[in-house]
Amino acid sequence: MTEMVTRDTASPADSPPPRRSYARLAADESREDYSLRYAPHSFRRWSPTMVASTALGGIAYLADFAIGASIVFTYGFTSGLASILCAATIIFVTGIPIARACATYGLDMDLITRGAGFGYFGSTLTSLIYASFTFIFFALEGSIMAQAMHQAVGLPVQIGYLVTTLIVIPIVFRGMGALAKVQAWTQPIWIIGLLLPFVVLAFEAPDAWGAFGSFGGTEGAGSGFSWIGFGLGTGVALSLIAQIGEQADYLRFMPAKTEQNKRSWNLAVLAAGPGWVVIGAAKQLGGALLAFVALEAVGKTHALEPIAPQIEALRPWLGSFALPAAALFVIVSQIKINVTNAYSGSLSWSNFFSRLTHRHPGRVWYIFLNLAIALTLMEMNMFAALNKLLGFYSNVGIAWITAVAADLVINKRVGWSPKYIEFKRAYLYAVNPAGFGSMVVASAVSILAFFGLFGKYAEAFSTFIAAGLALVLCPLLAWATKGRYYLARPNPVNGPHVEVPDITATHTCAVCATAYELPDIADCPVQSGPICSLCCSLDAECGDVCRKSPGEPVVLPVPTVRKVSAVRTVRGG
Repeated sequence: MTEMVTRDTASPADSPPPRRSYARLAADESREDYSLRYAPHSFRRWSPTMVASTALGGIAYLADFAIGASIVFTYGFTSGLASILCAATIIFVTGIPIARACATYGLDMDLITRGAGFGYFGSTLTSLIYASFTFIFFALEGSIMAQAMHQAVGLPVQIGYLVTTLIVIPIVFRGMGALAKVQAWTQPIWIIGLLLPFVVLAFEAPDAWGAFGSFGGTEGAGSGFSWIGFGLGTGVALSLIAQIGEQADYLRFMPAKTEQNKRSWNLAVLAAGPGWVVIGAAKQLGGALLAFVALEAVGKTHALEPIAPQIEALRPWLGSFALPAAALFVIVSQIKINVTNAYSGSLSWSNFFSRLTHRHPGRVWYIFLNLAIALTLMEMNMFAALNKLLGFYSNVGIAWITAVAADLVINKRVGWSPKYIEFKRAYLYAVNPAGFGSMVVASAVSILAFFGLFGKYAEAFSTFIAAGLALVLCPLLAWATKGRYYLARPNPVNGPHVEVPDITATHTCAVCATAYELPDIADCPVQSGPICSLCCSLDAECGDVCRKSPGEPVVLPVPTVRKVSAVRTVRGG
């Protein structure tokens, strides 16, 4: 810890401006986890296996159980099965390039989006989309946890919502290190709790799968295939497509890929990136099976709440211990996922507000904003409107993710987009129509379809409309604009994979006087030297003179006389 005291300044305009000092929590990277910037190699100290294990620990959620049961109960087994498998395939395919990009470049989903066709401010909207994913699913998971505590100890559900919210704060506050430990310590309990109900069913109800295969749902859908049911069910399952963002929040800490670790690196990125959906789809089908088996005993409403089917499945072997065992599994599962939801939400809100306000008080403060919104949704009983809420959200989520994947797979390969990911404000246009435009058009058309404007089939397949439009429009707009809106000016070193003597060598920011690795540094004409990406983002007075067109007169701003009080600064990195 270092202490730096700056004096009141009333110097002439030609004197250097005071050095920026970050608030204590914002400067402590052990908690901040490079929330708004590139994750340096010096910080990526975990092995590929450890990073993958931590990332997969975050998919312990039981929303998959509720979502799968809801889809099958509403549309029947055949249509439900087809929906779940189709959605999983789409999520897996779009997740591969995104996961590899995040792991390779050490960037989260927001920073990848900036350079993959959206521009600096264009990606601001996607930060909101991602933030909404985290608090919607935090609320959904929190509701499931509150239901378990109500069943186990009789705690009123409304109080349970508050408990589920508060319990994650100390863990999320401490960042990646604490999350990794929690995921590792709780993994054995979670695996046993996940598999045990199906082992019991295999012995006690061996005919359950056969009966489940002919299940026609609870809404009269019938056991046969329905295109309408397939489309609507796929839309609900596709609401999980933004989960790749939470996986990316861990994957950015993957160590550099080398000849020695490339096999484990590739497997870890595949498993922890798109691979989550393989487990997710299995959980959706398994949750639907458990709910089907418990339906007669507990009724439809409770069958859709994961705690009740867990109890019914365990009862033949555990008897009176079935309730505490099921409750323990549910609580552990929900803590594992909600620390991830809260962590990822704090990252997305940080990115959003830093661009709008040019201020960064620290990631940890946004934990409370994200949790407050999630708690409000829980108190409003969002669980009761599960299908409609998730079906609507998926239209926007899939348009965003598909546009980013299209840029990484198509635009970069044919040369319409830079080969690397440029995320720094100093080199980006505010908005790139290729990604941002395609997402806006695709989501707007699909939402109109979702509300029935184009008929019942378009309503059922609105998410397919969103994906198809984004996939076509992103390359089309990049081609039409000749890729001119990707870079406002060339990066002198062309990104983090240029041939330089040592990419991990540090360079001192002229504003905050802290050393950062080369990929996190830009050249700044205002500072007449290097500037780190965060100081660049927070500068509200530079006028973006570095991005002026060639031949356009560049007028450097007059330094503002500011009064700066004493601060205590903790520097990370």
